[in-house]
Amino acid sequence: MDRRKFLLYGIGIGAAGASWYALSRFGMNGQPMDMGGQGHQMASGTMGGMGNMQGTGKLMPSEMMPSGQPLKDLPRLANASSQAGVFQAAITAAPVKITMAGGKETEFWAYNGQLPGPQIEVYEGDTVEITVTNRLPQPTTVHWHGLDVPNDADGNPQDPKEPGQSKTYRFTLPEGSAGTYWYHPHPHNYVSEQVYKGLAGTLIVKAKNDVLAHSEQHWLISNLRLNEDGSIPPNTMLDWMNGREGEFVLINGQYRPKIKLSGNERLRIWNATSARYLRLKIKGVQWIVVGTDGGLLEKPLAPADELFLAPAERVEVFAVGQAQTTAELTSLYYDRRKMMVQEKAADLNLGEVQFTPADAALPAALRTLPALPAPVVKREVVFSEQMKPMQNTQSQGGMQGMDHGAMAGEMAGAMQNTIPQDMVGVFLVNGKTFDMKRVDFVGNEGDVEEWTLANQSHMDHPFHLHGTQFEVLQTSLNGNTAPAPYRARKDTVNLRPGETAVIRFIQGNKGLKMFHCHILEHENLGMMAMLQVK
Repeated sequence: MDRRKFLLYGIGIGAAGASWYALSRFGMNGQPMDMGGQGHQMASGTMGGMGNMQGTGKLMPSEMMPSGQPLKDLPRLANASSQAGVFQAAITAAPVKITMAGGKETEFWAYNGQLPGPQIEVYEGDTVEITVTNRLPQPTTVHWHGLDVPNDADGNPQDPKEPGQSKTYRFTLPEGSAGTYWYHPHPHNYVSEQVYKGLAGTLIVKAKNDVLAHSEQHWLISNLRLNEDGSIPPNTMLDWMNGREGEFVLINGQYRPKIKLSGNERLRIWNATSARYLRLKIKGVQWIVVGTDGGLLEKPLAPADELFLAPAERVEVFAVGQAQTTAELTSLYYDRRKMMVQEKAADLNLGEVQFTPADAALPAALRTLPALPAPVVKREVVFSEQMKPMQNTQSQGGMQGMDHGAMAGEMAGAMQNTIPQDMVGVFLVNGKTFDMKRVDFVGNEGDVEEWTLANQSHMDHPFHLHGTQFEVLQTSLNGNTAPAPYRARKDTVNLRPGETAVIRFIQGNKGLKMFHCHILEHENLGMMAMLQVK
């Protein structure tokens, strides 16, 4: 029987007792509920007056969100330095009220009052000094996602800045680091909320002698969920289990914009969502991938009909087609094996693209990627799930043996955006939940490391490693092992259920390096660990 049908029918909650995780997989009463246009069904039910697990408030109707406006460029962060090779600027993270949909005012959390945050554009070799001030009601950090920076500039959760505090992040961009990066918060226990309320921005490192010095277009793709009154609702239990997907998918903060795209434009795309997977397609247009997270490939790839981006991944592409066309930009359905959800295979309309063909005259070779030597050390990293007994339950009797009042209280906590403590320890790395005081691996600066990543859970998880770019050597799934189809520098790679991937890398700076699932709710719940580089 299909796993999720098994869950929806509520089979198997018996002598094993109940837990948040069991509820997440078996449902309340086993009856599917059509979520009306949201592309999925959910096992639903009520308990303790909680209402359904999708939340109690009404969501903003999609027709109330303005759409069809021309796509806006991302505003750049101004460089306050007049010294060559130095980039200095200031960023403030603070609440800001913006009228987004239905004429209702929404409080977002934003960098410099902008959604998305201002784009940072720098060059290899530049020294960067950015002072970040926290005006949020929570501690925060800024993580420069994908960059090889000193440990005290990485925005690790061990270095939070409290409300009212500031920190100047200083780092120098090494040669060979040209690529498509981004910045976002990384305070443990708070990262999910801070990102879905708006905190994210793009960062581009350019080469001084760029072989693809074309005009550029940039798409930062994010999610937004709004209540009918314009407020941003907290996470539901389903969000904590599966990762939050907002009903509105935005490009550069706009809903279903109109985009003009030429075949000679270099297009950089960021998946800045907390948990949404993207399969981008435009009818009559193909994509030529020229770069990934950490910069250019060795050569352009063959044209492809769609682009796959897991959460936190980035890509550089050129669009090609035989004729001018106007078509939807669509994200095709992707089954990432959500818990307690029976989805309908529905595609998403992200906007309208007016494409004009043009010859980009791409060079046959883009750059040389040096091969990494044999590894000094090999390690294994396993993502897994476990059932965790709920407090105040009895070992026998299943649903009849549960303390319904205690369960309702824990569910209410999840609805109020606090991390449900009974779920901490459900998502694990090497059998353990994250501990800020525990070092999981110890390595040496400059050593070549080879890791085998394994997903032993029932859903997709995007693996992310701080402080470096890695190369994926091979993947294995269902007994089939295949080398990577091309060489690339990556900091995020998706792992499907039962899949393993072998990666190789060098850490160039000493200190603590986080590695974790980049579904932000899973990171919050403990799917994170630490490498200490000496």
